[in-house]
Amino acid sequence: MYRISDELVELGLKRIEGFPVEGFVKGSGPFNPAIMLVGEAPGENEVETGIPFTGRAGKELMTSLASVGLSREDVYITSAVRSRPYKWGMKKARNGEMIERKYNRAPTKKEIIAHAPILDTEIRDVNPPLIVTLGNVGLQRLIGPQAKVTELHGVLMETPILRWDEEAGAFIETEETYHVFPTFHPASVFYNPPVRQLKDADWRTLGDILKIKR
Repeated sequence: MYRISDELVELGLKRIEGFPVEGFVKGSGPFNPAIMLVGEAPGENEVETGIPFTGRAGKELMTSLASVGLSREDVYITSAVRSRPYKWGMKKARNGEMIERKYNRAPTKKEIIAHAPILDTEIRDVNPPLIVTLGNVGLQRLIGPQAKVTELHGVLMETPILRWDEEAGAFIETEETYHVFPTFHPASVFYNPPVRQLKDADWRTLGDILKIKR
């Protein structure tokens, strides 16, 4: 199993200090994974368990993995941001009282930059044969803000990816090329049900690609 170092965790916590985020969830998986999955950020469930992709989205992802003959143990799972971004909102309690609670939200560009060295290190160390991005945040972190999952999903790309350059204060394209396969975030099927057909078709395509690679 590959686990990021305590030093990198400390760096990640320091760089994201002061942002409205909580917790820290390490990526997890073997040194030689079949694929690397890059999501958005942990949610409430992940911060509680310390495990990437638990809860409803996690179950949906495990079903997709099983459809191509893979399990959690076969893949490396990480995300663009390792702490849970949240916003405050109101919710009605069972007694009818309105209470304030934290809700998940998408990470900001500054939060993505804060944790960029972590994802860069994971990709360098794990050196996955194929990176599967889940949703727009993971895709744009690696390919750029112009990339859209609605346009690129289900397409295997051989492309440079973006790596954070601290001296330049910018994302710079790598000299090496990587195989990147964008698809929808597993949670997207809950708030946009028609996406399920597209997502499932992507995973069938991915299954065919993995058979060829094997």
